[in-house]
Amino acid sequence: QVQLVESGGGLVQPGGSLRLACASSGHTLDYYNIGWFLQGPGKEREGVSYNSRTDGSKHYSDFVKGRFTISRDNAQNTVYLQMNNLKPEDTAIYYCAAAGMVLFDWGDPDEYAYWGQGTQVTVSS
Repeated sequence: QVQLVESGGGLVQPGGSLRLACASSGHTLDYYNIGWFLQGPGKEREGVSYNSRTDGSKHYSDFVKGRFTISRDNAQNTVYLQMNNLKPEDTAIYYCAAAGMVLFDWGDPDEYAYWGQGTQVTVSS
């Protein structure tokens, strides 16, 4: 069982930045494909970004492309999501997820076996 813990959420003004972290104790995240998802109030969980463990490729949803960056720090066993130029519509609970298998659709939550508890991001003036 891979346990994931997100941190770094909070309240930020529009145009501001946050860096979310996804850490695991006891399991090396470098062995897993990692995705970041968000879930707004009353909405379904949707993919934000993804980093493949196989080829290192990085993928972003259209609404965050150019603003968010996913990265790994293997020494810290942590995956980050740097979020810049935040907008009110980015307000949501953000989750990281891990999958040990090759994914057909990185944005499909059902393809991930392990999830963190989520961290709240609120963008408001």
